[in-house]
Amino acid sequence: MSESLNFIEEIIAKDIAEGTHEGRVLTRFPPEPNGYLHIGHAKSICLNFGVAKKFGGKTNLRFDDTNPVTEDVEYVDSIKQDIQWLGFDWEDREFYASDYFQQIYDFAVKLIQDGKAYVDHSTPDEIAGQKGSPTVPGTPNQYRDQSIEDNLAQFEKMRAGAFDEGACVLRAKIDLASPNMHLRDPVMYRIKKAHHHRTGDQWFIYPMYDFAHGQSDSIEQVTHSICTLEFENHKPLYDWYIHQLGIFPSHQYEFARLNLSYTVMSKRKLLQLVNEEYVSGWNDPRMPTISGLRRRGYTPESIRDFAERIGIAKRENVIDVSLLEFCVREHLNKIAARYMVVQNPIKLRITNYPDDTSEMMSISNNPEDESAGTRLVPFCNEVYIEAEDYMEVPSKGYFRLYPGGMVRLKNAYIIKCEKAIYNPTNGDLEVIEASYIPESRSGNDTSGINVKGTIHWVSANEAVNVELRVYDRLFTDESPDGHEGKDFKEFINPNSLQIIPNAKAETNIINAKPGDRYQFLRLGYYCLDQDSAPGHLVFNRTVTLKDTWAKGKK
Repeated sequence: MSESLNFIEEIIAKDIAEGTHEGRVLTRFPPEPNGYLHIGHAKSICLNFGVAKKFGGKTNLRFDDTNPVTEDVEYVDSIKQDIQWLGFDWEDREFYASDYFQQIYDFAVKLIQDGKAYVDHSTPDEIAGQKGSPTVPGTPNQYRDQSIEDNLAQFEKMRAGAFDEGACVLRAKIDLASPNMHLRDPVMYRIKKAHHHRTGDQWFIYPMYDFAHGQSDSIEQVTHSICTLEFENHKPLYDWYIHQLGIFPSHQYEFARLNLSYTVMSKRKLLQLVNEEYVSGWNDPRMPTISGLRRRGYTPESIRDFAERIGIAKRENVIDVSLLEFCVREHLNKIAARYMVVQNPIKLRITNYPDDTSEMMSISNNPEDESAGTRLVPFCNEVYIEAEDYMEVPSKGYFRLYPGGMVRLKNAYIIKCEKAIYNPTNGDLEVIEASYIPESRSGNDTSGINVKGTIHWVSANEAVNVELRVYDRLFTDESPDGHEGKDFKEFINPNSLQIIPNAKAETNIINAKPGDRYQFLRLGYYCLDQDSAPGHLVFNRTVTLKDTWAKGKK
């Protein structure tokens, strides 16, 4: 391949060239079904499925469902939906660690028979103390040298449910003096008397992630087990289990996880936000979950583009969230229809336009895509405009409406502001009166008048009331969970959601379908939300029109 390869791709290309695993490539994406996937998982999904496809290989979807207390079928279903939405397909290769519980149990029995594992009845605090510290070797306890027969009998009793939760664990017998704490007789099995979403009440013991993970890779004959850097210190343990058991030599490779500014990427912290109702759920459009981004209006193409742009690295870094916003803005600019919606409406009355007349104005659906065609928008003598498009005393550089000022109503006529009418009781602006230039119709302008300002509008007679949900970043700090001694929730943005209940939209908006994406002129990119109902359309702001990331790169 002539193009530049990342270091994972270089490893795979070398393996293929050397005939390792007969040139076969099999990766896997191994989520724990204990929460919804987030943008960091999207990077891993794109990597695992992407490199396999690039080298003619395949990718397994395997749920590492080894903790029945935190897992749920809801999470399984959401994960599958997210991966498919991103554009990837595991075909018939959907697996679960629970598929292998008997094999993993048999592996544990073999290690006991080989004198490489033992049942420990110490408390968790005692085990932690006996492991020592990075600079102090661990100390063995009385259970470490039990006979193989005793360990086998006690392990069978663990499986049969004879012991209470926390009474004992199965530990590997490796090296209590190892500088790698993960090799100091790690726990392999613990007792959990909880209902499992797939195996029911069949098991009372469950393998630890470190024991189940590598063995599941080996059972599936995964050639390249790709994971994030926090598992780098786990690799010697991963390899030790495989070597001791003499099974297929899956190999682990680590890359830097995604850290995103103004975001938390811990499932535990995201679950906190959900449970403590800082957000409406896992798919709240302010959440960095894939389902939240989807609901907000992000496209799978934009997320794949983001994953490609940030690349695969060996060193941790923080990616500016503005790059993610740039990617979705770039894609939406190409595909989103341009619609007119007035967020803060004020009525504009065109005094010299006949009361009983209306006409249809032709508007391009997307100037970036000629194939998107045009649509017709009704125009009459009363329209809504943005209140901010009028100023009684204009400031310098203000090119919108003011007494005597002229602007073009987009794709319609040039108008001249005559006067503003205020409520005599409270002083609020009620109506702006203007006159139009009949010869200035857009596309057939013979007026010879040039104006500097163009504003959008909505016909008052056909306007559709819509609710706008204007989302901002959920946190006010670039690193909300990076402050020692502070709770990340202290940095939650109190203005992360602004609801505008009575915006005015052009009549064509009634044809919107869930997930449809639009550019509302001068307001931002929006999509129809799932909360919408007939007569009550709700739109989420996906991203602003302003691009801070690209401007910062110039």
